[in-house]
Amino acid sequence: MNVVEKLSGWRTGRRDCIAGLAALGLAAATHAAGKTRAPVILVVGDSLSAEYGLARGSGWVELLRQRLAQDKIEATVVNASISGDTTSGGRARLAALLKAHQPTHVIIELGGNDALRGLPLKNTQDNLAWMTQRAQDAGARVLLLGMQVPPNYGGDYGRRFAQIFQDVARETKAALVPFFLQGVADGPDAARLFQADRIHPNAQAQPMMLDNVLPQLKKLLR
Repeated sequence: MNVVEKLSGWRTGRRDCIAGLAALGLAAATHAAGKTRAPVILVVGDSLSAEYGLARGSGWVELLRQRLAQDKIEATVVNASISGDTTSGGRARLAALLKAHQPTHVIIELGGNDALRGLPLKNTQDNLAWMTQRAQDAGARVLLLGMQVPPNYGGDYGRRFAQIFQDVARETKAALVPFFLQGVADGPDAARLFQADRIHPNAQAQPMMLDNVLPQLKKLLR
């Protein structure tokens, strides 16, 4: 074999090798593209989601993990709730949470402590809207958990506070649970479902709270 023949064979072999590597790369990329990322659900809430006064593992967020597993829905649930948190606190820490966990879904359960502290309703609405939009900008679907205040706050204040969640959901096109504690705080035997402080739901109420959240969340997971 002369030098020309050797060079020709080397070039042919090199072209075949490059073509083979390209084919392998294309196959790997196609496989990766066809593989769907499992949902990561980030819960940003206050004491209602942070298992305040409850045995660890008995709160509605932990029950959510269990229910999704029972329903054969592969998902990671991250509970970033802090007792006593307000919408301002949630807003301050949201960016770091989005960066750390890269959620596909964000559940925002905040606002109740704003009302208890008498914070301006406009601030609460602005914070909820900001959090919702930032989570959406990060690629997550958002579920807002609406809250209501007891009648002693006054009818007008109560209506305006509940309307905040409706308005934010409509403006941002986020999903909404109108009243997170439906059937718990407004039921005929509400006292039975609360801890001694009459503010925090007890363990018996946690499955009911989950049942209020799950239908809307499953729509987003589809």
